[in-house]
Amino acid sequence: MKQAINLNVNGDTYELLVAPNLTLLEVLREKIGLMGTKRGCDLGACGACTVLVDGEAYLSCIMLAVDAVGKNITTIEGLSHEGELHPLQRSFIDNGGLQCGFCTPGMILTAKAVLDEDPSPTEESLKKKLAGNLCRCTGYKKVLDSVMDVAGQSSKEG
Repeated sequence: MKQAINLNVNGDTYELLVAPNLTLLEVLREKIGLMGTKRGCDLGACGACTVLVDGEAYLSCIMLAVDAVGKNITTIEGLSHEGELHPLQRSFIDNGGLQCGFCTPGMILTAKAVLDEDPSPTEESLKKKLAGNLCRCTGYKKVLDSVMDVAGQSSKEG
């Protein structure tokens, strides 16, 4: 039996009729049309579906949409402001922190949650906090460079 819910996504409210077993990922992509949140493993193991829920990184493939009612959800589409990329988005471009781009939204949103909690992480703590986001292209060095650059630090050698 479907139920009516309201979701606050990227500052907009969406009134939706959903089955209680729909994940937040399914609602974001299939009902709202926000395709930046990627469907990867559907098991909460790859991080491609990461979104921010009240500022914290959540795996939307294992979170029910009904559990997101009353919370503020931010997807990669909601990170830029008035057409300006968020500093993390810009840094990923400038530092080559993306290649195919599939994992990038989840990486950026996880990094935002990390930097919001600790604006000056060490490279080691950043590695641990990004460990749940898998990438098959970059080898992670440029991802770390991108995040550390925004943190005002550098993980670049030389």
